[in-house]
Order: sequence, then structure tokens, then C-alpha cells
Amino acid sequence: MTSTTPVSSAAKPANSRGRVITASLVGTTIEFYDFYAYATAAVLVFPALFFPTGNETTALLASFATFGAAMLARPVGAVVFGHFGDKFGRKATLVASLLTMGIATFLIGVLPTYQSIGWLAALLLLVLRLAQGFALGGEWSGAALVATENAPAGKRALYGTFPQLGAPIGFIIANTLFLIINFTMPGEGGTASEAFLAWGWRIPFLFSAVMVIIGLWVRLKLVESDAFAKVEKSGAIKKFPLGATVRNHWRPLILGTFYMLATYVLFYLMTSFTLAYGTRPMTAPEGADAGSFVPGLGFAYVDFVLMQIIGVVFFGLCTLLSGPLADAIGRRKLLIGVTSAIIVFGLLFVVFLLPQGDEKFTGALVQAFLVFGFLLMGMTFGPMGALLPELFPTNVRYTGSAISYNVASILGAAVAPSIALWLWSVGKGNPWLVGVYLALAGVLTLIALIIGKETKDVDLDDDAAVAAAARR
Repeated sequence: MTSTTPVSSAAKPANSRGRVITASLVGTTIEFYDFYAYATAAVLVFPALFFPTGNETTALLASFATFGAAMLARPVGAVVFGHFGDKFGRKATLVASLLTMGIATFLIGVLPTYQSIGWLAALLLLVLRLAQGFALGGEWSGAALVATENAPAGKRALYGTFPQLGAPIGFIIANTLFLIINFTMPGEGGTASEAFLAWGWRIPFLFSAVMVIIGLWVRLKLVESDAFAKVEKSGAIKKFPLGATVRNHWRPLILGTFYMLATYVLFYLMTSFTLAYGTRPMTAPEGADAGSFVPGLGFAYVDFVLMQIIGVVFFGLCTLLSGPLADAIGRRKLLIGVTSAIIVFGLLFVVFLLPQGDEKFTGALVQAFLVFGFLLMGMTFGPMGALLPELFPTNVRYTGSAISYNVASILGAAVAPSIALWLWSVGKGNPWLVGVYLALAGVLTLIALIIGKETKDVDLDDDAAVAAAARR
């Protein structure tokens, strides 16, 4: 690929700048809000309400298993929504994915618990969690395509960061709502109150209905991008996009999957695992089996979530910063540097995450850990909104980018919380093995980035140029 390759077509965008930014940002914010609401509940209340095994660690593992199960449904959602997105357009597919996620999340909010219907409650929770994963499998790629296919020349990575911003914004909204509810119905000794366990935890899930209505209103105003309209007019739409993607674009499919691997592992370690580790008591509660108990840092839930939210602010800021940087120096060069930093960060877990005797010093170290980890998260997650779509031509772009993104979710996210919890148990409360796990994921991503090629200058409207760049 040469620097003379045109960056974007000169045609007038099908959607206004404000509409593109709003539609790509609002939808993913809602989707990630729904996902984070589940992630928080999976740590805070689901072990007691849906998996009362009598052993705290086993209950948490079961809760994390349902959390990770959604990742298995995401590639299925990627194939289904990608098929319709590449055949019939991005707009209708995005509306369908948003509705699916919203309905599943709302139904979780009215689900009876184990006390009411026994293990059927856990089964229904699993089904709705799979529906969430199915929806998110089609959501991200469509939002990224709306942003990048409508981006001005030279600003594709910047526009690609707007759907990525949905992750930190959704996290802040979901966890802030949980905090407000927790403040209004506090329990004793930092534990959840009876009112919170009975009905308070349902409010964030029911609230998603309001957000879905807003998202639908925005997305129904979208117009198909010029890139898709051009393919549709020329008759180049594939009858079976999945087959064409696997047959003709297997190399970028594999590379894209491993590009996302370290990002996913880091993402779920910084959210789900750290919340579980940070709020676990330092000593076994009275009556608990001291031999099987795995100690944590002993922070109160409210305190630790506030620390996470501070870190997530850096996540959002660095997501935005990563776009202009990736447009200026290239996606690959930026990500090689950031991934190298992620590897080092993983090897430093033992420095930041062990109790130091002094509570304030421990708190300062953990806060620094969260800020640095979420900072790296923003820098690695931001460029993916442009990088993955740039690997595929228009007629399989939805399918290809969605499959790469969501297969990576199985390898990097579906098992990350459970593996981290197991490694934490093996380490008897020392998280150094969890950090090694992150570093190894970073090594695999770094290898993929070294093998891959720069896509900054490829023209998304020139499918021949996209395919040629992917083969080099």
C-alpha cells in the first residue's frame, strides 16, 4: 500500500456528522450499559439470588459462567446480523440488535429468583444472557460501520472512536445507577440490604427500556452509507456473506481476531475481576471454610466502584485521544506500542494489587492500577472501531469485522473472568498469575500486529484496494 492511495471517496456523506456521531455513540452506550448492568449484578447479587451453592467462591464462579456464556452467543449474533447487514443494509440490522438487547435486559429485571422457582431461575437467566450476547454480536460492527463509512477524509479512526466511547459511558451510567440505589437502601457492614436484594437490583435492568426508546429514535433517522449504496447499486452484494468471508478473507479474519485478544482480556479483568477481587474480604467471614476461602483487598463495594469510575474516565479520554493518534501515525504503530505496555502492565499486577499494611497506601496503589489499566484500555480499544472494518471490502465488511470482534470475545472475554478467578484461587489470593495471563494474551496480539499491515490509507469505497491491502 502506498501513501498515494486515496483515503476516502469525495462523495457527500449520506448522513450528517452529528447524526453519525449520535447514532454510533448512543446505540453502543445502551448496549454496553445493559452488559455492565449484568456484569455488576453478576458480582454483587446474582451469586446469592440465582446460585446459592453454600460456597461463596463456587457461587461466584457459577455467576461468572453465565456472564461468559454470552460471549459464546456473540459470534452467532455476528453471523446472523452480519448476514443481514451485508445483504440488506446497516440501518435495519442495528435497530434489530438494539431491540433484542433491550428486551432481554428488561426481562432480566422481572425474572423470578432461585427462592421462587429453584434452578429454573438460573436457566432463564442463562437464556436471557445468551440473548444479550447474541444482540451485542451484531451491534458493535454495525455501529462501527456507520461511523467509519461516513467519516470525512483523514478522520476515520477519530470517527471510529465514537462507538467505542459507548463502553466507558455505559459503564459509568450503569454503575452510577447501582451506586445511587445502594446509597438509598444501604445494608450493614457494606453488604447489600434486604431491599436491594429483593427488588433494588432490578431497577437498572428495567431502566434500559427508556434508553432503548431513545436509541431507536436516533437510529431510525439513519440513511445507508454511500459505500453500501454503491455496492447495492452495482449488484455486488453477496448471496451468502459468511461463505465469501471465510473463503476469500480468512487471513484478515484471523488477524482481526487476534488484534482484539489482549483488548478483551484487559477489558474484563479491569471490570469484572477487579470488582470481585477488590471487594472480597481480606479474611474469611465467621462460619466460612477458611481452607477454601480466597482473600481479596477488602474494599467496600461503593468505595471500589467509585475508584473504578475514576479509572473509566481515563478510559473514555484515552479512547478519544487514540483516534487522532491512529489517524496521524497509523493504527498498527500505535497498537504495537500500547500492546507492549499491556504486557508490562500484566507483569506488574503483583506490585499494585497486594495489601501493603497501610490502608491509604494500598488504596493509592489500587487507584493507580485502575487508572493505568483503563488508560491502556482506551488506547487499545479506540482504534479497533476503524481497524477491523478496514480489513474487509464493503460487501462482507459487516460480517468480517463482526466475526473477528466476536470470536475474539470467546478467546479473550468469555473465559477471562473465570480463568482469572481460578488463577486467583491457585495463587491463594495473590493475583500475579492473573497478570501473567494478561501478558500472554498481549504477546499473541503483538505477534498478530507485527504480521499484519497498516490500513490507515485504504479507501473503504475501493473494495479492490481493501482486498489487496489485506493480502499483503
